[in-house]
Amino acid sequence: MENLHLLLLWYLAAYSVVTVIGILHTLFNILVLHMKSMKEGPGMGEGYEKTKPWHPLYNLLVFPFFAYLYLSGLSAATWQSALGTALIWGTATLIIDIFGWVVIKHPWSLTFKQFYVEYQPWITLIYIAIYASPLIAFGIMSL
Repeated sequence: MENLHLLLLWYLAAYSVVTVIGILHTLFNILVLHMKSMKEGPGMGEGYEKTKPWHPLYNLLVFPFFAYLYLSGLSAATWQSALGTALIWGTATLIIDIFGWVVIKHPWSLTFKQFYVEYQPWITLIYIAIYASPLIAFGIMSL
């Protein structure tokens, strides 16, 4: 894989941007729209729950952009490099998510059931968007 460090850098940038957007959306819902927080409501609270349908969209907008940046920096972007990027980014997301949102406990951590069962269909759509993003970016580059 050409430029593995850049592949991981662009991935971490995309993951961070999507995470920050999700957190800011939740905070907006709680602080501006006065929705219930996790302290005031069941589960993660209304402020977070109302953001769930938007999560796949964040990923579908952000990840292809960063994939485009990565692929356009290669000496020659190919279908194979896009596919390799998709496999690495999607798999990295699965690993980071299980540790970052389930295994490591913090105020916003979820149980396995909350993250992989109750977060359906959104988590599946997010993973599809991330795996597809480099292919989408390559398709745009090929136009």
